[in-house]
Amino acid sequence: MTHDDITADAVSGPGGTPPGPSAVRPATVDADADAESTGRDTAPSPADAALPPELAPAALTLFGDRLDLAAAYAELLATDGVVRGLIGPREAPRIWDRHLLNCAAVAERIPSGATVLDVGSGAGLPGLVLAIARPDLTVTLIEPLARRTSFLIEVVERLGLARSVRVFRGRADEAASGSSGREPISGDVVTARAVAPLDRLAGWSLPLAVRGGRLLALKGSSAAAEIEEHAEVVARLGGGEPTVQLCGVGVIDPPTTVVEIVRERMVGPARLAAKKRARGGRSRRG
Repeated sequence: MTHDDITADAVSGPGGTPPGPSAVRPATVDADADAESTGRDTAPSPADAALPPELAPAALTLFGDRLDLAAAYAELLATDGVVRGLIGPREAPRIWDRHLLNCAAVAERIPSGATVLDVGSGAGLPGLVLAIARPDLTVTLIEPLARRTSFLIEVVERLGLARSVRVFRGRADEAASGSSGREPISGDVVTARAVAPLDRLAGWSLPLAVRGGRLLALKGSSAAAEIEEHAEVVARLGGGEPTVQLCGVGVIDPPTTVVEIVRERMVGPARLAAKKRARGGRSRRG
């Protein structure tokens, strides 16, 4: 997910679902461009979603008796997900190691029975993966783009996850504050993967966490550098000291790198504005 994706197309229907029929087309410009760049001119194949034998032990450890459900989701990503431009054709053969196992490993940082809000869910990573791996969780997938929410709603229904997974069409700030007649939502854990740098991500995500709740941001090699650069901003937003957690050690290689931030204080827009005025002297009045 990119910042442009997060801020675009935020109009919602009742209950956070798209108003009216899905606007998804059989193919998208993104998917066509990716296929063109890789020289691929054939339709996506379910075979791309096959679980590599060498990853089977890790998959069984992370998904247990819901491995078949994870396999069904992998097939949807490798077929419909590619056609709709949510997953690039080059990613399809790497769905298990790069996406499903990478996301499922984060479940070890989530308490039993927690409510999870997945910001910028896209194709459902990591939110849907966590819902599959952990049936005890209640998961809300927050995504502003219509074509993505349409895909998510269809996947939730096809996998039989409607009792534990909700799709919210809108931005993170709309979910936190409430809009279009909807109540604000919050959760014990907020997850995000490839959404934005840590300062912006914390600004969008921490307001969604209850006090004492946490943000789990899936990051790569930039995790330590982002913490060093943005720790002060995170503190101003009410977050505790960010820490790096490695998930899935001994199960997947490499393990998943997660930046974890506990929401220690409730900081609202008015208090942030007051701090800025205190630093800068008099406030401006129009």
